[in-house]
Amino acid sequence: MCSYCGCRSIGVIGRFSTEHDELINVTGLLRRAVGADRRDEVVALVDDVARLLRPHTDAEEVGLFAVLRRDEDFTGHIDTLCGEHVGLDDLLARIRAGESHLVDRFDAELRSHIQREENGLFPASLTTLGGAEWDEVDELTAAAVPVSPLRSA
Repeated sequence: MCSYCGCRSIGVIGRFSTEHDELINVTGLLRRAVGADRRDEVVALVDDVARLLRPHTDAEEVGLFAVLRRDEDFTGHIDTLCGEHVGLDDLLARIRAGESHLVDRFDAELRSHIQREENGLFPASLTTLGGAEWDEVDELTAAAVPVSPLRSA
């Protein structure tokens, strides 16, 4: 994960980065359960990943992505990232339905997606957004439902 530009010091970026870390950790548990052919554990862990992933992607899309999308330089990239969110959800559903062989693909696509956010979009947002826009990102993100289970109450 990114640690060179300081973007994690921005509250919402720090939150998203922390959620990325947790998603990678739970996906590792899922991969191990698939490798050991523990089907009940696989289903439970897919559900755990989904409980983390969906609120995270929803919050990104209604906050940071919505504000950055106004800049035409970011529109195509944001659309691609949103499409990847849908693809990750679809892969998880297929794994839960029994296509456990897709777990490596899910892991690779999740890591690639996170890489593009952490080493591309997040640092770029530091130089693109101003104070009022960050306030708007914070307001929109806070209003996102459902709230991430990683967020402090």
